[in-house]
Amino acid sequence: MKLVIIAIAIIIGSVILHLTALWMERKGWIYYKHNKPSGSRLGTAFLEIQSILEPDKKHMIELKSEMKKAIEESGDDPGDANKNEAKNEKSIN
Repeated sequence: MKLVIIAIAIIIGSVILHLTALWMERKGWIYYKHNKPSGSRLGTAFLEIQSILEPDKKHMIELKSEMKKAIEESGDDPGDANKNEAKNEKSIN
């Protein structure tokens, strides 16, 4: 009988913990089941760690960030240029 009570208590505790985690996710406090963290945040965190551990490479990281901002602001897709070049090469042959 004692084992059944413990099992029921564990199940109830798990459900309460699950519902609490879902509530915290709706508030935006955690990522739990429905919302997945974006890769860009994780990538940015790793870049910051790398800049601390390898300060000589920080310049390259800053250049890549500036290039990405410039591309986003201009609205150009760098893949479009490669596609156009491939089409031009095919039409020449």
